[in-house]
Amino acid sequence: MGFKCGIVGLPNVGKSTLFNALTQTAAAQAANYPFCTIEPNVGEVAVPDPRLSELAAIAGSKEIIPTRLTFVDIAGLVRGASKGEGLGNQFLAHIREVDAIAYVLRCFEDDDITHVEGRIDPLSDAETVETELMVADLESLEKRVGALEKRARSNDKEAKEQLDLVNRVLPLLRDGKPARLAKIAEDERAAFDALNLLTSKPVLYVSNVDEGSAATGNAFSARVDESAKAEGAVSVAISARIESEIAVLPEDERKEYLEALGLEQPGLDRLINAGYQLLGLVTYFTVGPKETRAWTIERGTRAPQAAGVIHSDFEKGFIRAETIAYADYVTLKGETGAKEAGKMRLEGKDYVVADGDVLHFRFAN
Repeated sequence: MGFKCGIVGLPNVGKSTLFNALTQTAAAQAANYPFCTIEPNVGEVAVPDPRLSELAAIAGSKEIIPTRLTFVDIAGLVRGASKGEGLGNQFLAHIREVDAIAYVLRCFEDDDITHVEGRIDPLSDAETVETELMVADLESLEKRVGALEKRARSNDKEAKEQLDLVNRVLPLLRDGKPARLAKIAEDERAAFDALNLLTSKPVLYVSNVDEGSAATGNAFSARVDESAKAEGAVSVAISARIESEIAVLPEDERKEYLEALGLEQPGLDRLINAGYQLLGLVTYFTVGPKETRAWTIERGTRAPQAAGVIHSDFEKGFIRAETIAYADYVTLKGETGAKEAGKMRLEGKDYVVADGDVLHFRFAN
C-alpha cells in the first residue's frame, strides 16, 4: 500500500497546477510503471526510491515495481463549504476518504493572479480551510450526541466509549481547535478513527512559492514552517510552476535543470517523503530475478502483518521471514553474499520490520 493524500486549498493558490504536475509526472512514468487515473481528479504516482534500482541491478531483476501514492484533487473549497457553499458537500465527502490532507497555501505574489481574499496570507488561508473542516465536524458530532447518550444509558459498551470520545473532542472544536489535538490512547485509536472526523486527519502544509524561492523558501513559507513546527505538523516548500516544467522534461535533462535551480531533487519527491514522515510509513523490499518490488507499511508493523500486505494467505500461514538489511544486501552483493557472511536472519512473528529490509516470507499453505 501507499497512502492517499487529499490536496485542498482556496482558489488561485496553485492547487490544480500542483495536481497537474503530479499527473504529468505519472504519465511520464508510464513507460516504466503502470499508471492509472481512477477519476479525473485522482491520480497515482510512483514513490521515488533510488534503493529499488540498486537492488534490481544486483539481483538482475527484469522488472522494478515501486510502491504507490494516490493524490486526490479535492475541488470546491470556498468559505462556507461546510454549509454546502460551492461544491461543499462533494468536498467533504472526498476528504473523508483520504489518509492525510495537504493544505496548499499561496506563498507567492503575482498581480496577474487574484487571491480570493484579496491578500497574501498563507496562515489565514490555512485557518479558513481548517475552520470549514472544524464546523463540519462540530455539526456532525452534535447530531450524534443524543443517540449515543440514549444507547449509553442502556449500557451499550461501544456507545459509552464513543460518547466519551465525543465529549472530549467537542470542547476542542468549540474552542476552534482540530480533533487531531485530542489526547487519544492507543487502545482508543480504532474507536476514534471510527468517528471519521475531517480534522482528525494528519495535515501536511505545502507552501507554493515563486520560482526564485524554490530552493530556499521565502518569508511567507518561513511563517508556515514555524506554525507547522509549533503544531508538530510537517511542512514543505515547493514551486508548483517549476514542478510542472520538470514533469514534462526528459529524464536525462531533469538533473541539469534541478542543479541550475539549486535543487537536489524535485519538490514532488520532497512532498512524498514528507507525507511518509507524517504518516509514519516505512518501505520493505522483495527482490528476485523476476522483479524487485517496494511495499509500504506503517512503522512498527510486525512480520506477519507485513507479509499480509502482499497477500492475506502470507499472514495466515506465516512461518518466518528471511531478512537482510538493505545495507548488507548491497555491500555483500546480494542474497548469496549475505548468507555466506551470516547477515541473513530468520525472524519470527514478533519481529518488527525495519525500513529497507529485504524480506522473503516462508508460509504454510
